Amino acid sequence: MEAAAKPDLAAYCADVARRAKQAASQLATTAGATKVAWLKKSAALLRASQAELAAANAKDLAAAPGYGLTDAQVDRLCLTAERVEAMATGLEEVASLGEPIGTLIQSTIRPNGLQVNKIRVPLGVIFFIYESRPNVTADAAAICVKSGNAVILRGGKEAVHSSRAIVDLLTQTAEETGLPESAVQLVETTDREAVGEFLALPELIDVAIPRGGEGLIRRVAAEARMPVIKHFAGNCHVYVDTAADLVMAEQIVVNSKCQRMGVCNAAESLLVHADVATEFLPAVATALAEKGVEIRGDERTCELVPAANPASEADYATEFLGPIISARIVGSLEDAIEHINRYGSGHTDAIVTNDLSASQAFAGGVDSSAVMVNASTRFNDGGEFGLGAEIGISTDKFHARGPCGIEELTSYKYVVQGNGQVRS
Repeated sequence: MEAAAKPDLAAYCADVARRAKQAASQLATTAGATKVAWLKKSAALLRASQAELAAANAKDLAAAPGYGLTDAQVDRLCLTAERVEAMATGLEEVASLGEPIGTLIQSTIRPNGLQVNKIRVPLGVIFFIYESRPNVTADAAAICVKSGNAVILRGGKEAVHSSRAIVDLLTQTAEETGLPESAVQLVETTDREAVGEFLALPELIDVAIPRGGEGLIRRVAAEARMPVIKHFAGNCHVYVDTAADLVMAEQIVVNSKCQRMGVCNAAESLLVHADVATEFLPAVATALAEKGVEIRGDERTCELVPAANPASEADYATEFLGPIISARIVGSLEDAIEHINRYGSGHTDAIVTNDLSASQAFAGGVDSSAVMVNASTRFNDGGEFGLGAEIGISTDKFHARGPCGIEELTSYKYVVQGNGQVRS
């Protein structure tokens, strides 16, 4: 797909944003049943259009070598039949969620008789910038529209054919179900300057959400003139405590790291209490080696695991997104917490322990969007948390944190019911 020829990029971006603003006004009062019908029709059409989606995705995969994509990036780009089915299922899961807009969050009656209602409302227009994961196109559209928001999708050039094919299907079903025409729009140009143009439109766009590499996110955070929900790196840890079940710990470490390496909730660092390191590290190293994973560890780790390579300071702060994991032996739970808060990214961190007080101290001390106790880091996911599809996993503390589902894409307003009260 060629970049759209736009004689005036700024005018084009402003026009897209204006149409999104108009659609957002309509979506704010669109019946929940209409949105559910769109989601269900879209899921069915995705399943029925696998051949068309595969043909579009093949063009992107053929172009991938020219973009210098890593194996992990190509994996994220690939739109398999299983991932198309997962997209369709994700849309149906979002459809099954309760209608968020207009729900009563809180209601109080004041001494003067005023009834103060706190009502959930959409954010408005969301500018969503993401890289080469075409399945995210459907996920993002689903949760934005379900939560009453119009969305402007700016996908990576690596997935441009796949994203266009998906949005064409979503637009077709929108027309059939009566959704606003511009509820879901894909930015037609691959010009990088378009992102800057959209980020300079706070009067039309209510929030920007970047999902991709750290460079992209930092650029958006620096340039945006509207609020940004940030999804920074996933430098996730598994800490194996002195009171851990070591068989369980090995399974959790291997799953956290290897179930899918190129994703943000995969483990990138392993911390092991010194009391169990001699027994645990050689065993888990063997299991990781069978999956092709290189360990980069501290001096004691390298003594226990001769195949391990020495870790640099930078390794402990790195999101590898591939077959490398950093490792360190720690002397206490407090040391593990300090290490995580120093090197981690606030995404997902896990403890394996049978000591309730240790798990509580870890959960309270680690400053991350999700803390897992005796479970894989891979579970920090909107679908796994029962939120339906997610638009990302926020490492911010404001306005949303962790998996961002439909409620995280809403705000609220106060509707006050009176009976002639005036303030004295």
